[in-house]
Amino acid sequence: MTATNTPTPRVALVTGTSSGIGEAVVKKFCELGHQVLAVDFNPAGKAVAEAAGAAFFQADLTDADACHAAVDDAIKRFGGVDILVNNAGIQHVAPIEEFPEQKWRQIIDLMLTAPFLLTQAAWPSMREKGWGRIINVASVHAQVASPGKSAYISAKHGMIGLTKTAALEGGDQGITANAICPAYVKTPLVDNQIADQAKMHGMEEQEVIEKIMLKNAAVKRLIDPSEVAEMVAYLSSDLAGAVTGSSWNIDLGWTAQ
Repeated sequence: MTATNTPTPRVALVTGTSSGIGEAVVKKFCELGHQVLAVDFNPAGKAVAEAAGAAFFQADLTDADACHAAVDDAIKRFGGVDILVNNAGIQHVAPIEEFPEQKWRQIIDLMLTAPFLLTQAAWPSMREKGWGRIINVASVHAQVASPGKSAYISAKHGMIGLTKTAALEGGDQGITANAICPAYVKTPLVDNQIADQAKMHGMEEQEVIEKIMLKNAAVKRLIDPSEVAEMVAYLSSDLAGAVTGSSWNIDLGWTAQ
């Protein structure tokens, strides 16, 4: 499903853009002619954004003030925010009994509270224009659970609830909200957790990919970030004006069981 044209260039704010899905979304939006503000904690994201033709804003989105500052920057640069893609995320793998409270709070703040605050901050701009698109990059773990990921899974399940609520509140204002739920995508976030999973389960790293990551998949491969970016492009287009409150699985058949 590809959105190759948008009648009007839009302003997009994308989080978590230094690599992986966020980087792919920024590139896609720039190809479509959108004005893009790429937001990431990692200063290396600046070079990634500029290479794609986007502006960059460095921010720690676990800080509420930084969330508002990112939206304010997009409004100052481009005059508003039409599309918000909440993608930033981190991962920590440990059993509940051993899960650090600080890490729990960090994950929830970044992956659930920040999307709420960014949505809240961008909402007036979308409402004034009578047009807005909110795309929350959730996960197959917004639909199902796995051991060792209590904070990540709790945040992603909460993101689905936020998506549905935003869809109901935005419907008569021209604002849609949808979630995308991919299985394992070829990103640094996934690469970094393979070792943690191997340690927790007493496996070799290749076994983690085959026996855990792809165990429930009908299609036995990892997902390319560009595949997720194509779905984001569709959901943020005029073509998707009737699509809201939905969770779109790109899960290799995981949840078909």
